[in-house]
Amino acid sequence: MKIGIVGAGATGLAIAYYLHKKGHQITIFEQAPFVGGQASTFDTTAGKLERGYHHLFTSDEYILNLITDIGLSEQMAWSDSRVGNFANGSIYDFATPIDLLKYKPMPLIDRLRIGFITLYLQRLQNWNHLENVTAVDWLSSKVGKKAYDSFWKPMLKGKFGSEYYDKISMAWIWGKFHTRFASRKSMFSKEQLGYPICTFSEIFEVLKTILQQSGNKIHLSKTVRQILVENGEVNGLFYENTPPQWTSPSKINDESFFEDDSYTKSKKNKWLYEDFDNIIVTAPSNIFSRLLPIEYDKYIAELKKIEYLSAVVVILILNKKFSDIYWMNITDESIPFVGLIEQTNLLPPKYYKNKHVLYLANYMSKDNPMYQMDGNNLLNSYLPHLKKINSSFDQTWIEEAYNQKIEAAQPIITSGYSKLMPSHSTPIKGLYLANTSQIYPEDRGTNYSIQLAKKIEMIIY
Repeated sequence: MKIGIVGAGATGLAIAYYLHKKGHQITIFEQAPFVGGQASTFDTTAGKLERGYHHLFTSDEYILNLITDIGLSEQMAWSDSRVGNFANGSIYDFATPIDLLKYKPMPLIDRLRIGFITLYLQRLQNWNHLENVTAVDWLSSKVGKKAYDSFWKPMLKGKFGSEYYDKISMAWIWGKFHTRFASRKSMFSKEQLGYPICTFSEIFEVLKTILQQSGNKIHLSKTVRQILVENGEVNGLFYENTPPQWTSPSKINDESFFEDDSYTKSKKNKWLYEDFDNIIVTAPSNIFSRLLPIEYDKYIAELKKIEYLSAVVVILILNKKFSDIYWMNITDESIPFVGLIEQTNLLPPKYYKNKHVLYLANYMSKDNPMYQMDGNNLLNSYLPHLKKINSSFDQTWIEEAYNQKIEAAQPIITSGYSKLMPSHSTPIKGLYLANTSQIYPEDRGTNYSIQLAKKIEMIIY
């Protein structure tokens, strides 16, 4: 069959790879001028950096099997995780049960309660009874309001904002626990984290090469505008060239765009069209809904019930190490970002020209004033808080800085989410959906993107 795929991120490329092995003819349309989505890289003075931060767990069987299948398994580097919390003006290790017992910001009784609940969730296999209760209600009732307020609440608010944090399903928390604890050799050991020395981008470049060498097509800088449906069956899609002013991420202190009027002219031309037997869309549900004919208004309304937060990431290239922690959760609500991910504490600086790479992570709605800030103002608002975390930090440590905004990065997983989650099959014959809103109860990640691809492979024969 002739199959069109919208999106050349992890899911789209993996779907194409699996279906081409079954003999299907594949064409991918990608809005960006590169493949790999947020796991793709861009050039810096520290070498190639990912647009987003990623790592793998030892239990991530879907992507690890794919990496092995395409001959890159020897590129995987594994190490004990270095996880910490910043609370009450100090950094605390937070990778093992012993670290929890030493966690001074909470009374011992609260630490013990959290420890017991963690053990319970780790061993719990059936999560269905957690789906219809919020994390706020369940955790508060089990560990007490004080422990919840000092530990869980700041992290939930950081991840989902004041608008949504108290609506998040406890099943989502269960999914986070199971992913992380499955990557430990024992209950008392640290989780093992992996990263491909060649970068995640190379995985997707290899997939791209395999597909193209097999006669499949990957159209970059092409924006799909509409899906053509006739008599309830998909026929094809319309697309056009993506605007040339693509910057992702934008360099802070250099916010200019490449000026070119070719896109303005191209808008006056007709959209291009290609027909397909099947189409698979990997874009977020809100974007997918815009591609559909208006007569599917009821289905479109269901898709629009899926709400998202955007990710705002500041990427710093430093000439000094910021901390010894790879993944630092921020539980201090006065700090305007939710996490610090120091990539060079996962993969050593020698792989980054002996520089240090720090990601500052945040999630927010697009109407949040911080989302509207340009890179310079955003970084300036962050700098005093970096000094709170490391009093030695100085702005002169920063050699380069980048700002990345990712729309629809995090689906809002509310209680009873399975009733909202769209099916891979749609009301239109031959049209399928595979995106992060369908990863549940686990949190979205590269491994589950590949799992989505395997599910689609099983649907399309």
